[in-house]
Amino acid sequence: MATLRLAGEPEADRLITEEPLALLIGSLLDQQVTMESAFAGPKKLADRLGGLDARRIAETDPDEFASVFSASPAVHRFPGSMAKRVQALCRTLLEEYDGRAEGVWRDGDPDGREVLRRLKRLPGFGDQKARVFLALLGKQLDVRPDGWREAAGRYGQEGTRLSTADVTDERTRAEVRETKKGVGAGAKSGRG
Repeated sequence: MATLRLAGEPEADRLITEEPLALLIGSLLDQQVTMESAFAGPKKLADRLGGLDARRIAETDPDEFASVFSASPAVHRFPGSMAKRVQALCRTLLEEYDGRAEGVWRDGDPDGREVLRRLKRLPGFGDQKARVFLALLGKQLDVRPDGWREAAGRYGQEGTRLSTADVTDERTRAEVRETKKGVGAGAKSGRG
């Protein structure tokens, strides 16, 4: 398994590759900030908390956790609201998967449609984020339940440059950015 290249920082990338909770948190944070900032967030949290543990995060006093998120440099552009979402994610993981992030895609040997359904039930994971995450699991982490490409939709297609699922180096990062820029321009002009 190759190391993910989403944060652009070796230690942060290693953490999201090796620690499923870090990857889920990074994906959750991937909104209204750069991809690199979002996926570097779990490393900042791990450094400040002495590691990542869903139970510990879920059970931390919300004000205390928000202050961990807000410490400079902030984990996210919107530290208060994103701290709440991360805690909600960890509570869900605790309640439904015994705190194991990988349980979302491993428990009970689910097919691609079931993994997508489980992802969409996580706080902060809408349809698009869930499909991108499923595509990332399949394309880069060799987590390929039956039907994963179909469940991931266009994000699961081979050879695309649509999302974080397709970023493997600086070239593909630039290609994904160009695709997103084109989609954004089309949406602003009413064509997208």
